[in-house]
Amino acid sequence: MVLPLDPTASAFLFAENRHMPMHVGALQIFQRPDGAGDDFVRRLYEGARDVSELNPLFLRRPRRSKRLGGQWVWEPDDQYDPEHHVRHSALPQPGRIRELLELCGRLHGTRLARERPLWEAHVIEGLDDGRVALYTKVHHSLMDGVSAVRLIGGVLSEDPDERGMEAAWAASSLERIKARRAADRDASGGGSGGDGDGYGRGLLDLPVSVVRSALGISAEAAGMPAALLRTLTKGVLDQTSAISLHAPRTMFNTEITGARRFAAEDWPVERLKAVAHASGTTLNDVVLAMCSGAVRTYLSDLGDLPDSSLVAMVPVGLKAKQSHLASADGGNAVGAVMVRMATDLDDAGDRLATIHASMQDGKDALASMTPAQIVAMSALGQTPAILTPMLKLQGVVRPPYNLIISNVPGPRNTLYWNGARLDGSYPLSIPINGMALNITCTSYDGNLAFGLTGCRRTVPHLQRLLAHLDDEVVALEKAVGVPGAA
Repeated sequence: MVLPLDPTASAFLFAENRHMPMHVGALQIFQRPDGAGDDFVRRLYEGARDVSELNPLFLRRPRRSKRLGGQWVWEPDDQYDPEHHVRHSALPQPGRIRELLELCGRLHGTRLARERPLWEAHVIEGLDDGRVALYTKVHHSLMDGVSAVRLIGGVLSEDPDERGMEAAWAASSLERIKARRAADRDASGGGSGGDGDGYGRGLLDLPVSVVRSALGISAEAAGMPAALLRTLTKGVLDQTSAISLHAPRTMFNTEITGARRFAAEDWPVERLKAVAHASGTTLNDVVLAMCSGAVRTYLSDLGDLPDSSLVAMVPVGLKAKQSHLASADGGNAVGAVMVRMATDLDDAGDRLATIHASMQDGKDALASMTPAQIVAMSALGQTPAILTPMLKLQGVVRPPYNLIISNVPGPRNTLYWNGARLDGSYPLSIPINGMALNITCTSYDGNLAFGLTGCRRTVPHLQRLLAHLDDEVVALEKAVGVPGAA
């Protein structure tokens, strides 16, 4: 069956080139179960490769349709090759996490073949501590980052004794995911989830039809002009809000290559919450402050720290019912806040306070709009970042923001795959021309994992940012007086 792609999915295919692969990824690290034999990894790989029936989503491949005037369509692949899509790899010695991240960076920089379904999975052994890794990548036209995290995590089990579990791309996994989502809804009282303070989906995931509808003349958009005027005024005055018109040029805001570096680490959520509690801010503010201090040190060491503050685009999820103009049916409104990162300030506490104020100002601006207006305003804020690389105006037009920082909520409990305990899950995202660094976070089992994906040439020594992030946690603890901080 041939299915036309929606405009957003088509846009990811049109935008992709050899310098800008448009897929998202995930790295999962598993601890072998007690008593696992020497053939454990081989059996794990074969089970992932030889699923009983494939989810039809993972059989789709894109094609330009002459009958539909060149429109992209999905068609099923009648020559599906499981050994191409599910692969077994081994790390070179000494098999450290460093070698694993290096491999994931290389894999993430390779485009998916369009004559096949747009996904791959790599079962990776050879870690010096005996653990096993799974790197998975899916094209953004097929699935967004949030959906990918939910899919990959949704097939796992909280029961360490459960066996016979198939991989995320198996048809049998669909029912498992549906059952888990139903249980999550029941546990949350049927709400939409989230606390209104977390980051949401990337704005590039929004259907074009929704954006057009929100920008159109309709009853729902009736309050748009006043909200637009207020937000644009702040942008002109260089007061970051839902729109940014001022951001300094940095090494991140140039042309990129297709090669990637990947760095990953996690920190205990409770440790970061302690900073938030002591400072009267939020967990997300603390995450942004960590990124601010780390990027500040990184750019300073390379002699590229601008005098004015960097600006980050932060997707946010706001409960519609929290907006006094929101629609009556509730749900979540997705928008973006342009956050002043305070990289021009020396003190970690001052940076955190400035970020908190900037985030609050942006969220207040969005809260004064209806959900449709939030989508429209956020799409408008994205326009300069999208058009600049498309028109090859890097270096000519100032970037509206310098980097993207997002957070995808993940599972809260310890999960297993056929007895193998999931120790960590790390997201890999999409750098684009003019935005050479992407920082994505995801939570799992009491930790917040940072995945840093950057252009290998444009963002050298990316792994140094991990040490800078850890140093910033310590600096924030000292600045806000967390008890017991060194």
